[in-house]
Amino acid sequence: MIYQRSSQLFIEAEKVIPGGVNSPVRAFKAVGGTPIFVKSAKGAYLFDEDGNQLIDYINSWGPMILGHAFQPVIDAITEKAKLGTSFGMPTELETQIAALAVSMVPNIDKIRFVNSGTEACMSAVRLARGFTKKDKIIKFAGCYHGHSDSFLIQAGSGAITFGSPNSPGVTSGTAKDTLMAKYNDLENVATLIEANTNEIAAIIVEPVAGNMGCIPPNKGFLEGLRQLCSDNAILLIFDEVMTGFRLAPGGVQELFNIKADIVCFGKVIGGGLPVGAFAARNEIMNYLAPLGPVYQAGTLSGNPLAMAAGFAMLQALDSDRSIYKRLEEKTAYLAAGIDKVLKANNVIFTINQLGSMISVHFAPDAVVDFQSAAKGDNETFKKFFHGLLNEGVYIAPSAYETWFITDAITYEDLDFTIQAIDKVSKTF
Repeated sequence: MIYQRSSQLFIEAEKVIPGGVNSPVRAFKAVGGTPIFVKSAKGAYLFDEDGNQLIDYINSWGPMILGHAFQPVIDAITEKAKLGTSFGMPTELETQIAALAVSMVPNIDKIRFVNSGTEACMSAVRLARGFTKKDKIIKFAGCYHGHSDSFLIQAGSGAITFGSPNSPGVTSGTAKDTLMAKYNDLENVATLIEANTNEIAAIIVEPVAGNMGCIPPNKGFLEGLRQLCSDNAILLIFDEVMTGFRLAPGGVQELFNIKADIVCFGKVIGGGLPVGAFAARNEIMNYLAPLGPVYQAGTLSGNPLAMAAGFAMLQALDSDRSIYKRLEEKTAYLAAGIDKVLKANNVIFTINQLGSMISVHFAPDAVVDFQSAAKGDNETFKKFFHGLLNEGVYIAPSAYETWFITDAITYEDLDFTIQAIDKVSKTF
């Protein structure tokens, strides 16, 4: 495929935007080459500035669960825009989408809307610290909760040491309050808790990881976290920015029947517009301003266009819950097809899949945490990515990102993708 127009646009973008992109992974640094500039999208397909059509497996990193330009969402945005785009005042629609979200998700009484997943996770941690009156948090290596300072931390030198910044601009003072644990390792978490008795406000986790590829929790892991938190007066925060309303109407809490104390949302809840949210039971949420002392605010929080898009999306998911079964079946079909052709071509790999999240790791062993994900063959992934792109299939330009399946994709699209993977893998 030819990407002449995209290449030129990237050159122009680099002159006025750092790295030519507004989100680093889009720069293709992990895979090399020039990023693709999109002109439009519909259903399961992207159409770039050079006129190429691509089957889309990132779907705006998750929100397009029902396909690009989903008509009920487009109609809702269009009609709401005619009435004004922003007021800085309450609207009835905010209450309507809040009530719907609370009805769909277990174990939450109230929800606060913000503008991004980063903002949701940042606010959830502040609320947890204020509510518990403790400072430290535990996060997991490989789990991404946005670019707030508290989350840009790398592991310390030992199991019980505090972290250190992994980005300039993050202070060591901030880093000392973030403890780094190993995903799917309860013993490691217990060690951190024991070494920091009565100092930990919250454990924040992607209950199904998506930022080191798709990595589901091992059996008993989330249950163990819940017990550790309950036993030690620690709040359990589920970062469901990816998984919320995608893996089940009520997210991972519903899927695995595990109660979190605070849940963070993004992506699907905004219907493709910039929306995040965090939610909890009354006693926690009532600690938030203006009812309580923990401050959080945002000029565009609850923006009417974003609320209209999110409300239309949640209504569609709530009214036809067979969507989740279809997504699971399509994703399992894709996984089985990929497994068959890669094995036939003697490729070393492992596939992780849960619901409509899936990733291919070019690693010899099971991928259960960041360390095992990092053992993947990045050079093979680069060939895989560019080979598929040349065949008209667009996957995430990073080995550490999950793919997201949309209900708009057809079995013909899936067969085309499997055939493309067969063709590409023969060149490894």
